[in-house]
Amino acid sequence: MYHNGLYHFFYQYNPDGVTWGNGNLSWGHSVSVDLVNWFALDAALQPSRSFDANGCWSGSATILPDGSPVMLYTGIDARGDQVQNVAFPKNASDPLLVEWVKPEYNPVIPVPADIKRDDFRDPSTAWLGADGLWRIAVAARVHDVGGATLIYRSKDFLRWERNADPLYLAHAAGMVECPDLFPVSEPGVEVGLPASGAGARHVLKMSVMDTVQDYYVVGRYDDTADTFVPEDDDDCRSWRRLDYGHVYASKSFFDPSKNRRVLWGWANESDSVSDDLVRGWSGVQTVPRKIWLDEDGKQLRQWPVEEIETLRSKRVNLLIPEVNAGGVNEIIGVMGTQADVEVVFEVPALEHADVLEPNWLLDPQSLCGEKGASVPGSVGPFGLLVMASGDMQEHTAVFFRVFRQNDKYKVLMCTDLSRSSTRDGVYKPPYGAFVDMDIEAHGGI
Repeated sequence: MYHNGLYHFFYQYNPDGVTWGNGNLSWGHSVSVDLVNWFALDAALQPSRSFDANGCWSGSATILPDGSPVMLYTGIDARGDQVQNVAFPKNASDPLLVEWVKPEYNPVIPVPADIKRDDFRDPSTAWLGADGLWRIAVAARVHDVGGATLIYRSKDFLRWERNADPLYLAHAAGMVECPDLFPVSEPGVEVGLPASGAGARHVLKMSVMDTVQDYYVVGRYDDTADTFVPEDDDDCRSWRRLDYGHVYASKSFFDPSKNRRVLWGWANESDSVSDDLVRGWSGVQTVPRKIWLDEDGKQLRQWPVEEIETLRSKRVNLLIPEVNAGGVNEIIGVMGTQADVEVVFEVPALEHADVLEPNWLLDPQSLCGEKGASVPGSVGPFGLLVMASGDMQEHTAVFFRVFRQNDKYKVLMCTDLSRSSTRDGVYKPPYGAFVDMDIEAHGGI
């Protein structure tokens, strides 16, 4: 959240070790003035009461009309039930908001009778309806129904009443997590909007446990019935993904200082627990991204927040007239493991592109594995080899392929990790997706 000139970032944190922990999950807390440079504070929430004795799990911040923040979070209580709790800053005038108070009247929402004790979590940022009542969304799996995003209403953050109908039902998805409902401006307008119920089109994002992926769709939110209707397919597993790489349980917030919506994406570890223990940490937050609705009105656009460019220092330029089949050109002067790369590929001859098989559209990630960076094609693979060792035994390929589909062209973008490490037992999958762009009109990428 953004509060009194500072960005506050709260995250799942085990203060006693680098693994998930055993009932001691807490809320880490860091602050920043620019979303780039962060100062770590003491944990904001730690398990200390009967209603969160076995861990303080995910939740969300809400800024009240008077400017003060309030937290809703999932606690695992002494019986192992997932319950929803509220917390307030001990001193709202403290710019760092170091101390938080958990009232005695918690939990404010106990686990309902039609939901298993461990399938009820992740309250969202609250928003005000036209009737003056606050709403939140909570993820659940309802008996004999499936994954659901429930709506609760309250006038005081103390007494909450469940809406008769869920915001959205994901019958086939099983348990969903970390729901995020937010309004968007008109297509192509990059201005973000605060959480609200009236007027604007909305985006609903859900994290699906079965696939460990984040899916979203644009639709219409009815703030009278408190229901959401997607404009596209009703099965959330066929919605667009927020990220086609290794990201899960993402969360967005409205940044009033720059009138933008910012997305945080968590990349969990795929190494072994023993590797985590040796390294001393587990899990990373990816670069925060600004998100807005594309001109087509159906998908989100995203770009790293502009403050990331303050990290740029030495500039390296390279103009390569032509890259021949199998050719590799080293970019001299890039040191270290971080670089911000702007690259233009001119692709003059598209007519020889391989024909796209229709079933490839269903699983581009598998296609990236089947046609990896070392598999020749008519137009591609071409791209970048990054994180490369001097002898090229280790490298990660970020590359494109162009396919022909009827009279159009489809661009596949892949990340090939198969040669990213020579170690055995390391998770090295392909990632990728078809990029929604008109390469013929642009003449390249």
